[in-house]
Amino acid sequence: MPDGKKLQEFVAWCAKHITGDEKGEAQIFLDHLFQAFGHPGGLKEAGATLEMRVAKADSGGVSFADLVWKPVVLIEMKRRGENLQKHYRQAFDYWTRLLAVTGCQLQLGRDNHNVW
Repeated sequence: MPDGKKLQEFVAWCAKHITGDEKGEAQIFLDHLFQAFGHPGGLKEAGATLEMRVAKADSGGVSFADLVWKPVVLIEMKRRGENLQKHYRQAFDYWTRLLAVTGCQLQLGRDNHNVW
């Protein structure tokens, strides 16, 4: 469980270092988030997977979920200011496909500023 000090340090770190670029900052943001929530070694130590391959239902291709921590959470990142409603279907599709495989119970969408 995180303590208030670690969360405050995380918020201060984000204010200083995170500008909202999904591709360039999502993974380091997530690693620091896991550290703030009490995993000193970050997301890998906690057992989370970055860029987990998710089979596409319609084309047989593959998509990539930004972070999956089985069976706890699916996180899909978007750049700051992005309309998250446009991407709800993407996250929902990932979640429904991953539920059978991982038992993932919670999904978060984030635009480096807002969470839904």
